[in-house]
Amino acid sequence: MAMTIFLPENIDIQQPLPVLYFLHGRSGDEDILFEAGISEKADQLISSGEIKPMMIVCPRIENSRGLNSSKECSEILNSENRIYNVGMYEDYLIKELVPFIDQSYHTIQDRKGRYIGGASAGGYAALHNAFRHQELFCKVGGHMPAIELTLEEEDKPHFKSKEDWEKYDPVHIAGSEDIRSDFQVYLDAGDKDEGRFYEGCSILNKILKEKGISVQNHLFKGHHNVEYLKTNIKAYLKFYGRE
Repeated sequence: MAMTIFLPENIDIQQPLPVLYFLHGRSGDEDILFEAGISEKADQLISSGEIKPMMIVCPRIENSRGLNSSKECSEILNSENRIYNVGMYEDYLIKELVPFIDQSYHTIQDRKGRYIGGASAGGYAALHNAFRHQELFCKVGGHMPAIELTLEEEDKPHFKSKEDWEKYDPVHIAGSEDIRSDFQVYLDAGDKDEGRFYEGCSILNKILKEKGISVQNHLFKGHHNVEYLKTNIKAYLKFYGRE
């Protein structure tokens, strides 16, 4: 599937780069962060020395929520004609995409140089992939992440059961599994977020803090939209790009 990649200007090809994998939301694609200006802002921050050089990979994950939902890849239409993509998307990200990037580019090939983040449904996907594959990532960001506190009717095409939903729910994973003590987590949502996803962020933040995990939780001004991301991209990049 398609992906869009950012490489910093004037990079030292002898130095391996850390990689940020950034996942789009339900209605986005691999270009949405670049349309929001992430490449220009990354170059500015790298040039000014505010963050270290890094590679950014934005893969297409369709409306999959980044999980393994079916052995067969297909589209499902719900009663409102909304498209749901089912397939082995977690395997695609973890078993295909990450190794492909490491084989194709001069990257830091361990978790200390690998980060994952995302917006909306992509933020949900970033969180569960990071928590389920802690050997691969050291930082994760959920930006207005679509953390739902109950299994919603509209998401049932992705899950066969409540147990299946819990397996991927970031709040349930954080509460029931061990999280590595050296993980860094960044959560944020707008104060006018139409999905009220700041509620899930608050609960997840509390669980992680009680476990001694380094976590930030921000309530910024804004709605659940691309303008919110544009406003906060620099803050996100500083989280991923600083030691």
